[in-house]
Order: sequence, then C-alpha cells, then structure tokens
Amino acid sequence: MSQDVHRVLVVDDDPDVATYTSTVLERRGGCEVLAISDPRKARAAVDDFRPDVVVTDIEMPGMTGLELIGLLRADQPNLPIVVMTAHVSVDYAVSALRSQADEFLTKPFASAELISIVHRLADEGRANREAGRPREHVLAIGAHPDDVEIGVGGILAAHRDAGDTLVILTMSRGARGGLPDARQNESLQAADLLGARLFLEDLVDTEITNTGPTVAIIERVIQQVQPTIVYTHTVHDRHQDHRAVHEATVVAARTVDTVACYQSPSATVDFRPSRFVSIDGFTETKLQLLQCFQSQAEIRKYLDPDFVLSTARYWSRYSSQSQHCEPLEIIRDAADLSVNTRQRAAMRRPVERAQE
Repeated sequence: MSQDVHRVLVVDDDPDVATYTSTVLERRGGCEVLAISDPRKARAAVDDFRPDVVVTDIEMPGMTGLELIGLLRADQPNLPIVVMTAHVSVDYAVSALRSQADEFLTKPFASAELISIVHRLADEGRANREAGRPREHVLAIGAHPDDVEIGVGGILAAHRDAGDTLVILTMSRGARGGLPDARQNESLQAADLLGARLFLEDLVDTEITNTGPTVAIIERVIQQVQPTIVYTHTVHDRHQDHRAVHEATVVAARTVDTVACYQSPSATVDFRPSRFVSIDGFTETKLQLLQCFQSQAEIRKYLDPDFVLSTARYWSRYSSQSQHCEPLEIIRDAADLSVNTRQRAAMRRPVERAQE
C-alpha cells in the first residue's frame, strides 16, 4: 500500500459500528484502517500501526473514550483524534473538546462527513509533524552490498517516510560474491530508491579488519554526516567481515547516542534482539530494495521474497499488533535522545509487552 495513504485507528467495542466505520474509510475514503475493540490496547496499536488519525467511541467497557484521549495525548500530543457518540448532548461535546478531541461526531453520521474530517485531520497532522519535529540523521553500515538492505531495509524505508536523512556506508564492493562493478551499480540503485546518500568503500572482501582503516573510514563518515542513529551488524555472526565491521563501528560511533545492530542471514543463534520494530507498510519497499541486487538473486536464496517476509513475520511474534518486524540488538539508546516519537515507540513498546 502506498505510503501516502492515510492510516486510521478505529476504537469501538461495537463490532457493527467498527465494521461500518472501517469499511467506509477503506472503500470510500481509500484509507488503511486498523480496528480494535479494547481501548486498553489502543496505546500499543498507536505505537505499532502509526495512525495519522484515531477515531474512537466514548462509552466503552474498561476505559472511556475521553480517558483514552488523555492517555494518547500523554504519548503524542499532536495526534489527531475524532470522538464518536450516540449521545447528542452538548455536555458530551464539551467534555470531548475539553479532553482535546479534534472533532466530535454523533451517530449515525454521514459517511462523507467522516471521510472529509479524517482526511483533513490527517493532512493537517502530517504537515504539523513535518514542520515541528527534528529530523533524524541515520547512518546504516554494512560490510558488503545488500547487507544493510537485508538487515534494516524496512526500518530505513520508515525513516525515509518520516523525513529523516539516510546515509548508507558499505565497506567493500563484495568482490567475493560477484562482479564489483555490478554490485556497485546495484548498491547505487538501492540507495536511490531510498533517497539515501551512499558511501561505497573498497576494503578487501573477507579481509576487513576491526581496527586501523575500518575504524578510520567509519569515523570519517560519522564526522561528515553527524548521525543521531547508527545501524550496523551484530557481533553474533559467522561472517568475519560482519564481526569486524561491528567491532569497528562500536569504537568509531562512541559519540553517537543510539547504536543498534541488525540481523543478517549469517547471524548465529546467539543473536539476541531487544527491539522489534514494525515495518508494516514498508515491506514492499524492502522487497523492491532487495530486487535491486539481481546479481545475487540466484546464489543467495535468502533474498527470495517469501524468505524475507517469513523472517519479518516470525519476529512479529514479539509485537501484538504488527504483522512484520525487523529485530535489533541495542548497543546504546540514550534516554534523553530526541528521536521522533513514532520510531522510539515502535522500538520500545513491543519489548515491554513481551516482557510483561
């Protein structure tokens, strides 16, 4: 589904109303909709689904819609919220508005009115987020062409969708896995698809060290792009180049507040992720990134779309709402780092729920 499509979370314990609202927004409004019946699950759904607008009923068991607004506003003050109720009372409308609802609808409402309100609030919310939130500067480091795209291709697509700047640093041209010129062109295609800047180095494939030139290259790129977030290989990997790049990155990125490690197909069973980031809405982009590496398609079966989606589906077991996730081992995640709310929440809450 297009990343320009508005995402709407519908919270209503009445299945008929939830189905009607979802159907109107999906079929007539062209929205992507997630409907839940339990308002107590709404915060987790917001973290994972990343809606542009929340549409909620007022009277629900376990938590009222007005109480829900208070919880959501504590996490995301600017998230647009529409309140629905069967009561026409002025008191209800006043209560909703005082609870910082953006719009108030009485049931039954006209489908055209609902669609118009949702699209208007979604557009306004996106514009406000773009104008007000700081941009992240993301650096993704891999030993070979396609390493980064396999490990965090979906996460990088989400960063791009959020307006963050992307830089990919690839330490070798992957001569042992194919023709360097072909792999260079494939890397350029993938970077262009992401809107990322590419640094493609020429260290010797299978002979990358964890000191000297490797550290110097990473330090030089970090100095140039000033990243706020760095993604790199896990140390729990059978490939010596992957381990070396991990160790060099940990040294070179010592001043970067957030450093996270991704999984590769050669990662060992010792890979222990502590963040499971939803890539729902970005799986198609990840597959498109991997399709750029056609020289590897026949010899690297893990590039097969079914394999990629199955792996992401497996990791979603740690997220109650997401269908696809990418796992990360966190080396450092500064509590005071001002990263965007959506990304921090997606990286944190699934783990909190898994540990409950």
